[in-house]
Amino acid sequence: MKKALRILAVIILLAAVVFWAAKGGHRGWTVNNIALETPDPVTGLSGVTWERVFIPGCDFLAAAALVAGVMAAASFLFRSKKAQN
Repeated sequence: MKKALRILAVIILLAAVVFWAAKGGHRGWTVNNIALETPDPVTGLSGVTWERVFIPGCDFLAAAALVAGVMAAASFLFRSKKAQN
């Protein structure tokens, strides 16, 4: 059980880092909406439209590290099997 929790903690942390990097690796807070300037086809004036996107930030990494840390710490609650001779 100890080894399984530690391996799972490492997998969660690595998966979060890979996901964070693949989605853009934002070094600020997580972004859910971005503003896009689009010109009006009739008047030519530019306006702002909002697009819904998910770009994970450092808070996403911190939450994943916290979950992985709790799982790794929980592994210390279990006793290891002693070898019998």
